[in-house]
Amino acid sequence: MPLHLIKLCVGCDSVEDLEDWIALKLEEKRRAGQPVEQFHTTRMVPKRVDDLVDGGSLYWIIKGGVQCRQRLTGIRPFTDAEGIGRCRLMLDPVVVRTEWQPRRPFQGWRYLDPKDTPADLAGAGTGEELPLALRRELTELGLL
Repeated sequence: MPLHLIKLCVGCDSVEDLEDWIALKLEEKRRAGQPVEQFHTTRMVPKRVDDLVDGGSLYWIIKGGVQCRQRLTGIRPFTDAEGIGRCRLMLDPVVVRTEWQPRRPFQGWRYLDPKDTPADLAGAGTGEELPLALRRELTELGLL
């Protein structure tokens, strides 16, 4: 059974910001002749790697709620230039929008059980999504 991670998306105000940042970084790597891979570097290495890469995703918290996810494709531990152990969470660059789910801030990442994940949005990426403010309000009212 897949296991997921959840993490704050620091520096992004919207899913569009995250998508733009990913596109920018991938283009920079293309131009520099580097492998065109998308990853997020973190200090802690997950112990349940097999469960995470067996269909797991990284769910992003943006502006107080889970709004999207990216499929985890690999976990690559490494040691940085200062001798500190770190980890690259290898990600599919495709961002999948999810139902808005409120979450409080925390440091680092956490495991996320599949039963606690928000559903993917129907019509995601087709322009049929409700605006975030409306989705958030309808969710708070218990209508979504």
